[in-house]
Amino acid sequence: MIAVTFALPAESSEFLRRLGNKSRADRNGISIVRGTIDHRSIEVIHTGVGKNICRERIGKFLEDQQFDFLISAGFAGSLNHELQVNDLLVAKNFLTLGLKHAQSSLSNVSIHVANMLTVPALIDSSEERERIARESGASAVDMETEFIARACVAHGIPLLALRVITDTPTQPFPAPPSVLFDIQRQRTHIAVFAKFFLAHPRRMPGLLQFARKISRVRKTLSNALVRIVRDL
Repeated sequence: MIAVTFALPAESSEFLRRLGNKSRADRNGISIVRGTIDHRSIEVIHTGVGKNICRERIGKFLEDQQFDFLISAGFAGSLNHELQVNDLLVAKNFLTLGLKHAQSSLSNVSIHVANMLTVPALIDSSEERERIARESGASAVDMETEFIARACVAHGIPLLALRVITDTPTQPFPAPPSVLFDIQRQRTHIAVFAKFFLAHPRRMPGLLQFARKISRVRKTLSNALVRIVRDL
C-alpha cells in the first residue's frame, strides 16, 4: 500500500486521473481517494496548506494504518537560479526511503536532489528567497513536508518528498500570495482576487501565463509519480 499526499486538488487532479479502480472513502473524518497503478494500491489525501491543518489531517490519515511508503507530492517554490519552473525535486533532507533505493527508482526521470525547507507562508520577493536560501542552505520551499515527515517518523513509514517547481526568484507569483490563496479559509477568496485584478488589469497576462505553467507542471509531477510508483 502506497500513500500519496498533496496539499490541494489543484496539485493532484492529473495524478488522480491516472488512477485505475478509483473510489472515495472517509476515514477518521478525512476524505481519501483510493485507486491502483499497475495493481499497486494507492491512497491519496489532501493535507491542506500550512502547519495546523496538515498536522491534523496527516495524523488522522496515518492513524492505525500500515503503508509501505509515503510520497509527499505537490508544488514548491525555488530559492535559487538553478531550479527552474517545471523542474522536479526530491527533498534530500526529508528522504527516509533510502537515497540509493530512491535514485534507482528515479533513474528514468530527470530530477534534482537537494534540501527543501518548510515555511509558514508563501514567499513572494526575490530578496526574501535569497535570504532564506542563504540562511537555510535549502534550494526550495513548501508549506507541508516537515509535518508530514514528522508523522512518518512517528509511524515508521519511509518517506519520499517529490516536488515540482512552480515559481522562482525571476518567475514569481502573478499577484501577492494573500490574493492568490487565503490560508485561513484554505481557498482563494474570490472577492479579493477579483478586486485585485480589476485594479491591476496589466497583471492579467501574467495570471494567464501562470495558469498555463500550472497545467504543465501538474502533468510533469503526475508523470514522475506514476513512474516512481511503478518502479518502487
